[in-house]
Order: sequence, then C-alpha cells, then structure tokens
Amino acid sequence: MQLRDLFQHFLRPLRRRLRRPAGPRGGGAAMPESDAARPHLALALQGGGALGAFTWGVLDRLLDVPEFDFAGVSGTSAGAVNAVVMAAGWVEGGAPEARIALERVWRRISESAVLTPFGRQPFLPRLGLGHSVGAVALDVTTRLVSPYQLNPLALHPLREILADEVDFDALRAPSCPPVLVAATRIDDGTARIFDNAEITLDSVIASTALPLLHHAVEIDGVEYWDGGYVANPPLQALAAAVDPDDLLVVQLNPVRHEHRPRNAPDIIARLNQIVFNRPLLDELAVLARTRPELRLHRVAIDPGEAGGGALSLDWSSLTGLRDHGRSAAAKWLESNTGSAGRLFTRP
Repeated sequence: MQLRDLFQHFLRPLRRRLRRPAGPRGGGAAMPESDAARPHLALALQGGGALGAFTWGVLDRLLDVPEFDFAGVSGTSAGAVNAVVMAAGWVEGGAPEARIALERVWRRISESAVLTPFGRQPFLPRLGLGHSVGAVALDVTTRLVSPYQLNPLALHPLREILADEVDFDALRAPSCPPVLVAATRIDDGTARIFDNAEITLDSVIASTALPLLHHAVEIDGVEYWDGGYVANPPLQALAAAVDPDDLLVVQLNPVRHEHRPRNAPDIIARLNQIVFNRPLLDELAVLARTRPELRLHRVAIDPGEAGGGALSLDWSSLTGLRDHGRSAAAKWLESNTGSAGRLFTRP
C-alpha cells in the first residue's frame, strides 16, 4: 500500500465521524418494535448513468417527509450508488444525513467530471453542438478501443468518491434496512444480487461497470459488469427479502419513445433504453403473476426533462434532474397518500 493510500485509509473514517450530526446514531432508522409498526414501502432504483440524479431528487423529496420510512431498497448501477449512499446516511443520522450524503456524492461526481468528456464544455453551445460532443467522441472511441487499452490503470473516479463518502460497515448495522445491489456475472450472464452482508465498494463499482468504459470488477474469482443487463433493478429479490405491501420503482429508461431516432447518438441512446429496460419489464410481469397482492408504484423520468442525458455530469444538468425528481415524487405523494403515515408504516 502506498503512503497516500495508507493516509486515506485512516483519514476516511475520521471524515465520516466529523460529518455526522449530533444526536443518537441512526436517527429515524431505529429498528421497529413489532411487525405491525414496521414500514411496508420498498424502493427499487433503476440505473441510468447521470439520470440517476433524478432518483436523487425522488429520494430527497421522500426523505423530506417526516413520516418517511422504508422496508428495504434495491438498486443497479446509478441506482446502486443512490441506494448505498442513502442507506448508510440513514444509519448514521436518519433522513437529514441521508439527504446531505446524497447531495455530497452527486456534487463530487460532477466535480470529478469537469476535465472529462462528461463535464460542461461551455464553448460548444455557442457552436450549436450541445454539451455532449466530448461524450459522443468517447463513445466512438470505446467502440474501437478496449477500456483495457484506453484506461490501462483502471482509473475510476467513483471508486475514490464512494470510498471517502460511504461507510460500508453501516450497511451491516442492525438499524440498516435491507439493501440489494445487482451486478452481471460475465461468465454465465446471470445476475448476482449482493445483500447487506456482502455489499462492499467493489460490488457497487461492479454494478456500475459499463463494459465499454470500465474494466470488469473481480470479486471472489468472478468478474462482473454493470447489473443493468440482467436486473435493473432487482424486484423479485427485494420482494422476497422484505415482503412489502407496496413497491415503488424509480424508472429512468422510458418504455415508449415517440421520437424516431435517425442520428447515431439517438439510435444508440434508444437501443440502450430498450436493453436496460428489458429486465425491469420481465420482473414486473413475474411479480404481476406471482404477487398479485403487491401494490406496484412507479415514478418515471420525463424524457423531455432528461437534460444532457445519461452521460452529462454537468452540475446544472444534475440539479435540473434532481429538481425534476423532487417534483415527480411530490406528485406521486399527492396522488397516492391521504396520510403519509399510512403509506410508510403498516397500520
């Protein structure tokens, strides 16, 4: 271990302790005293790159409700990042710390992208080229050059951010709700669902490892890619783990797309939406057959509000998505609850 890595190893826990608000550990996340009082809403968070900022907004609005509680959460790719950040923050300081942690992580993600093709390139709009030309150029490059050639050191800014910001041990605390993270096994193409006892920095990075951009992540001798190909997000596993009465899916990939794609970026974007939506649609169909009593809810991104898309990490784009997510969650709360307490806690 290099001196810098050793320093960071001891500094990270101190940073997290200093960030924790005063008061008892766990805040609103204390274990319920009986089954009758336990929360019955589970959250399933789809992956979608930078569009995960929409999910950040949805969670931010839910966490703003005093009665909010959740039985468990699953996530894939960006959904996995949101899930572990929220859950660890929930354990450390309840809803207030979870909200702070989510904003802090997304801000750092944006800051890390400033000098990459995914950040803002302010001269491009004046040329009528938009903000994503660099991302498109990188997309073309990755179809010709392997990430093992393009990025031989396997640099991944998200790894350092999550290592700094998430206390993964908090996910194993008794007060932490169940958390599930999905990744795709490369050897047989099946889903690996990591639970609280198994979730580590590596498993979350595996869940976000797009094959053309990132190295595969090896865990216990098995290599993994982004979980969006097989479980986006895990629904059946979540329903089995927490037996919820209600399941809220935060969906980032539209099922229908009225615009007919004609240029290469639009074609690629729509193809990715179809591919990454297929596991969700399949799992919803299974749940409809096997769990007809389960009440399914959905908060979905409006494609017209998607900003710079899944590759744009510019802060103004991310906060626009966050605000869209907050607005969508507010509408869902208004239309689905006469009493937030009845939604979040079993009567």
